[in-house]
Amino acid sequence: MSMRKSSLLKILLSLFALNSVSLYLYFSSHPDHNFLHKPQSENRKTLPENHQISQFSVPTSHPKPWPILPSYLPWDQNRNVPFRSCEAYFGNGFNRRFDLLGSAAAFGGSRAASGGWFRCFYSETLRSSICEGGRVRMSPEKIRMSKGGESLDEVIGRGEDEELPAFEAGAFDIDGGGGKEVGKKLVSGESLDEFVPQGAVARHTMRSLIDSMRVVGEKDFECEQWVEEPTLLVTRFEYANLFHTVTDWYSAYVASRVTGLPNRPQLVFVDGHCKAPLEETWKALFSSLRYAKNFSGPVCFRHAVLSPLGYETALFKGLTEDINCHGASAHDLWQNPDDKKTARLSEFGEMIRAAFGFPVDYLAHPRHRGKVESRLSNEQEVFDSLKSWAANHLECKVNLVNGLFAHMPMKEQVRSIQDASVIIGAHGAGLTHIVSATSKTVVLEIISSEYRRPHFALISQWKGLEYHAINLPGSYADPAVVIDRLGRIMRSLGC
Repeated sequence: MSMRKSSLLKILLSLFALNSVSLYLYFSSHPDHNFLHKPQSENRKTLPENHQISQFSVPTSHPKPWPILPSYLPWDQNRNVPFRSCEAYFGNGFNRRFDLLGSAAAFGGSRAASGGWFRCFYSETLRSSICEGGRVRMSPEKIRMSKGGESLDEVIGRGEDEELPAFEAGAFDIDGGGGKEVGKKLVSGESLDEFVPQGAVARHTMRSLIDSMRVVGEKDFECEQWVEEPTLLVTRFEYANLFHTVTDWYSAYVASRVTGLPNRPQLVFVDGHCKAPLEETWKALFSSLRYAKNFSGPVCFRHAVLSPLGYETALFKGLTEDINCHGASAHDLWQNPDDKKTARLSEFGEMIRAAFGFPVDYLAHPRHRGKVESRLSNEQEVFDSLKSWAANHLECKVNLVNGLFAHMPMKEQVRSIQDASVIIGAHGAGLTHIVSATSKTVVLEIISSEYRRPHFALISQWKGLEYHAINLPGSYADPAVVIDRLGRIMRSLGC
């Protein structure tokens, strides 16, 4: 039935200047992109009796199960994933394995009873690794950085360098049991180049973390606390910018899937950033959240997973590399695999919506309010014109909502996106939310001359969303042009 005849017409959501954090300012301040920036097994070794008194397990929340996602496809360790295919970029192309310690431990071999284990899975396509290990110890006092997790007003004026980790030798250790590796570094810098290359990241925190790891003997592997549940270790850089935070979310999600975690892992931020509103989604996605420096002494992880940097995801690399992928349904790809198509971003968007408790087919009428810094010089004029157009558009009922994300909780931001049939937005980090849009959503991006970047055209392409753009000669958007383009979109929807 066409939308003219239907009494249940789709919602039109108009989202202008979705986030006050400016991608333009970010990229202009980093012109050269020189940033500071499997089967699994847990070694359940029984602690010696003389350790039982001083060591205890950290109470953790009940691990959250993975939700059922319509776009989910298995994350198998398939060594035949083609180089630079869509699955290699967005899914599990981490198919080159490096066993650095205790290779038999992950499979119940002889080393499982005498120490920890550590291994990495390298992606030739993304040039990065996902690493994991068992019986890994973190010594927070050997990580030089601010405490993290403070309120913003407590840390005004604090420099970025203070918030990023610098690791002393032994900041992370691994139980070597009685093996010959005891007393040595886990891996040399030269060997690190094979699976954690420096790349374009000037301050590669994951590489530095692994470089700090020492193999210690069983008698020296003492811990004040034990974390029994699988734990994801994450370092953030652009922690208050939505686009860059989405790359971190995606990297953490992929790391959890590639390592086959049975439930959503605990999360530890190995950085010293203060609290930010985006933590709401981190807490929704994972089972718990703590900051590394909030632990009072040496803490041991039964199973630790190191998440790659957000800069190493396809979402970021697509800004400088040609990633020729198009969105498709998981059902179609299951029936007819295609190296040029992917359902992974749809799966990830469903994960975000499910993390907040929204059914993936949920539809409602959002209401919200607020004020946000504009990317357009006449944003209010454009919105008022659209409002007038919607009121007089008698062919069908249109619900027009001004989405002002800066003053909305993250859960409401995600709800607004999933409720939208059409998203109109000025170029800005908040448009990254389209990763959570439904498959039939249409995106109309208004791009001023100062903000010509391909972020959201690419995400729309990779998700298979219909995308349109209005490129402005400056920052003024002619309301008549916007209404004309919107009218054409609505007619294509049957309205």
